[in-house]
Amino acid sequence: MFLLYLCLLQVLTGAQHEPGYCSFYEDCGLNPAVEGALIPPRVPCKDYRKAVNVTGDHYELFKSVCPMLAHGEGKTLACCSFRQLTALQSSLTLSKAVLIRCPSCADNFAHIHCATTCSPNQSQILKITKTANITQPAGMVKEAVVGYEAYVSTSFSDASFRSCKNVRIPATGGYAIATMCGRYGATLCTPQRWLDFQGDSSNGLAPLDINFKLLPDGQTAGLPPGAVLFAGTALNCNETTPTGGEACSCQDCEQSCPAVPQPPPLPEPFMIGRLDGVLVICIIVFSCIFLLLICYVILEYTIRYQKSKGARKGKNTKDQNENEIERKISPKDVTCSDKASLATQEFLGSLFQTWGTIMARYPLIVLPVCLVVVLAFAVGIKDIELTTDPVQLWSAPQSRAMREKAFHDANFDPFYRTNQLILTAPDRPSHYYDSLLFGEQNFSGIISKDLIIELLELQQKIQAIEFWSDELNRTASLKDVCYAPLNPDNPSLTDCAVNSLPQYFQNSMDNLNAQVNMTELGVTKEVDWRDHFIYCVNSPLSFKDITALGMSCMADYGGPVFPFLAVGGYENEEYTTAEALILTFSLNNYARTDVKFKVAEEWERGFLEIVQEYQKNPNTNFTFAYMAERSLEDEINRTTAEDIPIFMISYAVIFLYIAVALGEYSSCKRILVDSKFLVGLGGILVVGCSVMASMGFYAWIGIPSSLVILQVVPFLVLAVGADNIFIFVLEYQRDMRRTGEKREEHIGRVLGNVAPSMLLCSLSESVCFFLGALSTMPAVKSFALYAALAVLMDFILQMTAFVALLSLDARRQDANRCEIACCVTVKTPHPSEPNQGVLLPLMKKYYAPALLNPVSRVLVVRSYFTNNGISVFLQLEALLCPRDSYMLDYFAYLYKYFEVGVPTYFITTKGFNFTSEEGINAVCSSVGCDQFSFTQKLRYATEYPERSYLAIPASSWVDDYIDWLNPGSKCCRIYTAGPNKGEFCPANETGLFMCTKKCMSIPQNGVLRPSVEEFNRFLPDFLSNRPDLQCPKGGLGAYDKAVVRDKETGEIIASRFMAYHTPLVNSQEFTAALEKARELAHNITMTMRNVTGTSQDFEVFPYTVTYVYYEQYLTIVNEGLFNIGVCLLPTFVVCCILLGMDFRSGFLNLLTIVMITVDTVGVMTLWGIDFNAVSLINLVTAVGISVEFVSHLTRSFALSIRPTKVERAKEATANMGSAVFAGVAMTNLPGIVVLALAKAQLIQIFFFRLNLVITLLGMAHGLIFLPVLLSFFGMLHDY
Repeated sequence: MFLLYLCLLQVLTGAQHEPGYCSFYEDCGLNPAVEGALIPPRVPCKDYRKAVNVTGDHYELFKSVCPMLAHGEGKTLACCSFRQLTALQSSLTLSKAVLIRCPSCADNFAHIHCATTCSPNQSQILKITKTANITQPAGMVKEAVVGYEAYVSTSFSDASFRSCKNVRIPATGGYAIATMCGRYGATLCTPQRWLDFQGDSSNGLAPLDINFKLLPDGQTAGLPPGAVLFAGTALNCNETTPTGGEACSCQDCEQSCPAVPQPPPLPEPFMIGRLDGVLVICIIVFSCIFLLLICYVILEYTIRYQKSKGARKGKNTKDQNENEIERKISPKDVTCSDKASLATQEFLGSLFQTWGTIMARYPLIVLPVCLVVVLAFAVGIKDIELTTDPVQLWSAPQSRAMREKAFHDANFDPFYRTNQLILTAPDRPSHYYDSLLFGEQNFSGIISKDLIIELLELQQKIQAIEFWSDELNRTASLKDVCYAPLNPDNPSLTDCAVNSLPQYFQNSMDNLNAQVNMTELGVTKEVDWRDHFIYCVNSPLSFKDITALGMSCMADYGGPVFPFLAVGGYENEEYTTAEALILTFSLNNYARTDVKFKVAEEWERGFLEIVQEYQKNPNTNFTFAYMAERSLEDEINRTTAEDIPIFMISYAVIFLYIAVALGEYSSCKRILVDSKFLVGLGGILVVGCSVMASMGFYAWIGIPSSLVILQVVPFLVLAVGADNIFIFVLEYQRDMRRTGEKREEHIGRVLGNVAPSMLLCSLSESVCFFLGALSTMPAVKSFALYAALAVLMDFILQMTAFVALLSLDARRQDANRCEIACCVTVKTPHPSEPNQGVLLPLMKKYYAPALLNPVSRVLVVRSYFTNNGISVFLQLEALLCPRDSYMLDYFAYLYKYFEVGVPTYFITTKGFNFTSEEGINAVCSSVGCDQFSFTQKLRYATEYPERSYLAIPASSWVDDYIDWLNPGSKCCRIYTAGPNKGEFCPANETGLFMCTKKCMSIPQNGVLRPSVEEFNRFLPDFLSNRPDLQCPKGGLGAYDKAVVRDKETGEIIASRFMAYHTPLVNSQEFTAALEKARELAHNITMTMRNVTGTSQDFEVFPYTVTYVYYEQYLTIVNEGLFNIGVCLLPTFVVCCILLGMDFRSGFLNLLTIVMITVDTVGVMTLWGIDFNAVSLINLVTAVGISVEFVSHLTRSFALSIRPTKVERAKEATANMGSAVFAGVAMTNLPGIVVLALAKAQLIQIFFFRLNLVITLLGMAHGLIFLPVLLSFFGMLHDY
C-alpha cells in the first residue's frame, strides 16, 4: 500500500510540470500574509488543470491585457480567468503609467507577468512554493497560492531589462527603473534585482511572493523534472510592438538615438615651444616697443646735437668773463603750438586771478552764498532712495537677464525663497551596521538616530514659528507663506515643502523608533530606521519599503525627498557615508509690493533667531551653517552700519593729516598761528558739501543711490579735493607777497597760477564720469553721475568757499592771531623768507637728481614697460559678506557638501502651437517625437555635462500629459454615471462603473496624439490632478504652475521645462553655464520656429535666479573697456585744450594713466580681486585719481621755461611732485590703511586692497615713471 502511494505521488508530481497545464486558476481572494498593501493583494487558487480555451469577452480582455499570448478567438489557451485578468490589468496599469512612454518596454514588462499568470504552459515554467487557506464569501475554504518560483531564461530577462532601463520619468528627470528596483535604485539595478522587486510582496505592490530564477538558455540544472525556462521573445526598445506601438524615443532608448556628432575637443593651451604663447607674444611686443623708444631717443639726441653744434659755430655762448650769455629766442623759433599754449595759460591765469581776488576780498559774502546753494541742493537728501537689492544694482533694467526675469516673474511665481541649514558632526565616529536585507553598511557619524531626532526637534521648532502680522492683521505662521506644491490654495503645516532626512519617516518619532523582527532566507533579525533609510535614499519615490516596517518613503507633504536634498558630502551615491544633513524650508516668493513679502521676511527673521539661538546652545551636537533668503541683504546692511565708524575714523585720520601737513611751523611759538586746522577742516567740509549737494540733486530728480556710492564717492572727491587744497595752499605759502600787493591780490595771483591745473584735473575727471554714465550697469551708471557732479561741485566750492576761507585764515595769520584762540596774539613775527616745508627741499636736492640721472632714466623706462607687459599677460590669462558673517560658512558648506547644481528653467514665450501634432512632436521626447525635439536636445546636452553644465534632462509637462492621456493607464477617465457625468474622473475614484470611459481611445499606430479640442479640454484636468499611486503622472505640484494659458482663448502664452545644472562653484562656472544654456536655447528656438504656424518672435530662453548676477560677466570686459575708454578720452582732450593744443603732452599724460589702469588690473589678478561691476567702479575711480597724480605734473613740465627736458622734469618733480605726494598719496594712504579694519569683505577687497593698489601705482607712475618719460619725450616749448 505504501509503495502504491509513493508511485501515485511521483506520477502526480511529474504531472505538475507538463505542457498545457496550469498550476493555479481563478481568483481566490486577498493574500492573508500581506499587510499594508498599497493595492488589493489578490491571489489565485491552487488548481492543477488543463489550460482553458478563452472566448468572447474573456478573450477580448485577454487580448487587451496580454496580446503577446493571444492567437485568435477559439485558438487561445490560457491559465487565467476573467477575474484574474481584471486583477492583472489593474496591477499592470500602475506600471504602465511610467513605462507606457516606451511601448516595447511596457510590452516586455507585461509579457513577464502574463507568462507567469496566463501562459497555457504555466505548470512548466513555475513551481508553487507556498500556499494558504482562504475562506471564500460562500464559506468554502480554498487553497490559495501565495508564493511560487518562476523559471526565466536570461536572454529574455536581460533583453526585457535593457528595453526598460533607460525609460525616463519626465517630472523628475530620473529613470523609471529606479522606482521598480527597490533599494538598488537605477545605478545598481540588474535584471535579477529588477524581477526580485516585482516578486517581493513586502513592497506593497506585489500580491504574492515570486522567486524568479534566471538561468542561461538550455540549462536544466536546478530545474524540477519537466520544468522549462520561459524564453519568450523580448522586444528591443528600438523595435515596434506587434500591436502597432512605435519604437521608443532616444530619451528612453539609446538604440533609437541618431548619430549625434561628438563636440569638438576643447582647444589646447596656446603654446610657443614649451612657453605660454601669450607670454611670449607680450615679451616680443614690449621688447619691440622698448627698442623703438631707444631708437627714437638716440635719433632725437643726434638731431639736437647736430643743431646745437651748428649753433655754437655761429655764435659764442659766453662773454669775455666766461659768463653765459642769456639766450634770446627768435620769433621764427616759436611754433603755433607754443603760441597757443602761451595764450591759453595767459587767458586762464588772468581769468582765475581776477576771480580769486574777488572771492578773497568778500569772504563774508561768498561763504553764506555758497552755504545757501549747497543747502538748496542738499535738502533733496531727505527723499534719497538707497538701492540695496543686488539685482537692481548690477543688472540693467533692459538687460536680457532682467527682461527674462521680468517675463518669468510676470507669468510664473518668482523662484521660491530658500531657508536652509547644512549640518555636520565632524567628531562623531562612523559605525558599521549589519542589515538583514542590505548587508554590512558603513554609517557616517552624522547618520545616527540621536542626531536625526535632534534635527527633527529643531525642524519642528522652526515649523512652529508664529508671530503677529500687521499686514495680515492676525497671527501668521509657516503655512501662510510656505511653498505647498500639492495643496497650494489652502495649505496646512504638513502641506509645506520641508526637505530633510526626517521626512523619510514623515517627521514621526514613532516611525523613527519603530523596530520589528523580520525573517529573510531563514534568518530572523531586527530591522529599524537604518533599513528604512537605506531603502528610501535608493528608492525615494516608493510608497512602501520592503522591510517588515512597511513605511512610506514619501514626505508628509506628499512629495518625494530626493537624497541630494536630504544629505550631502557623499561619493558614488553611497548615501550612508554622507558627512552632512540638509534641512530646507521653501517659501513662496512675492513681489516686494505684495503684503506677504513682509510676512515671509518676518518668518525668516524668526527662523534666523531660532537657528542662531540653537547655534549658541552649548549642548548642540552639530556644527552647521545656515542662511535665509533675506540673509545676504541683511548682512550687507549690517556690516555697512558696523563699518560706518571705520569710515569715520578714516576721515578723521585724513583730516588730522591735512590739518597738520598744511601748517608752516617756522617757530615753536608760532605753531598755533601757522597751523591750518581750520583750513583743513574747511577743505573736508568742502568735500562733504560737494558730496551732499550731488546726492541731494540726484535725489530731487529721482536717481537712486547705493551703499557703494556712499562709500566710494567721498573717498574719490577727497582725493581730488585734498590734492587741489595742497597745491593751492603750498603755492601760497611758497610765494612771497610782492611789494605793495594786497592780501586779496596775492591770493588771486596764486590762484591764477594753480587754478588752471586744478581745472585741468577736475574737468577731466568730471567729464570722464559723466561719460561713464553711459554704462548699462545701474550701479556703475549712478556712481558715475554722483561722482561727476560731486567732483564738479568740489571744484566750484574750492574756487569760491575755500578761497574765501583761505582769505580769512590769511587775515588771521597776518595779524599773528592763534587759530583756536583768535583773541590771543603772538609777538614772534612771520619769517621774511617763504617756507618751503620738508618735502620740497628733499625732492629738489636728492630725489629729482637721483631719479633723472641717465642710468636711472633708462632703468625706469625699461622696468615700467616690462611690468606693464606682465600686467597685460596676467589680464589675458585671466564679495559681499563680512569676515564674521555666517553666510561665509554657509557658502563654504554649500560648495563642499551639496551634490547638485541650481535648477534652471527653459521657458517658452507666446507664439508656438502646442496643440498641433507637429507642435507636440517638436517638443516631446517619448515615442513618436522628433529625434531633435526641444526636450531631446536638452537630453543630448546632458551627455556632455562638462560642456553644457547640465546634469539632469528637463522635466517635460508635454510628455507627462501625453502619458496621462494614454488609455493604457487609468489617469484620464470620464464619469459615465452620477452627477458629474461627462466630466473628468480622477484615478482615485473607486465607485464601480462610475468611470468606465477613457478620455482617449487606443491609437492605431501606437502614437497617442490628442486633437486640438482634446488637448485644450483635458489640459486643465491634468494640471490640477494630484499625483498618487494610481496615477503618478498627475500634474499638480510638478506642472500646475509650469503652463500659463490665455484666460479667453486658452492659448499657451508661457511654459517652462525644469532641468538642473551641474554643481557650480565659482563665477567662471556660473558664467559659462549661462552662456552655454543660452546657446542651447537659441538652437532650440531656431528649430521650433520652423514648425508650421510658429511666430517668428517666439523664443526659448533659460532662466534661473543666478543669471541676473552673473550676466555682467558676459559683457564685463567690453563694458569695462567702454567705460574706461570713455573716461580716458576726455583726459586727453581736456589736457590738450588746456595746454594750448599740446598733443604730445596730452598723449604722454594719457599713456601714463593707461599704464596705471593696466597695472591695476594686473595686480588685481595677482591679489585675487575679481573683475566685476564693483571693481569696474573702482577702475573708473582709478582713472580719476590717476589724473590727479599725472596731470598736475604734466602741466608743470609743459609750462616750465628751463632750457632742457631733464631740467624741466626736475623742476616739475620737485615743485609739483611734492604737492601731489603730500596732497594725493599721503592723504589717501592713512585713510585706506584704516579700512583694513573693516569687517565687510566688499570693503576689504574692493576698497582697501583696490584703493591701496590704485594709490601706490598712481604714486609710482606719477612720481617715478612720468618725470622720466617727460625727460625723454616731453614737448620743449619756446616761450
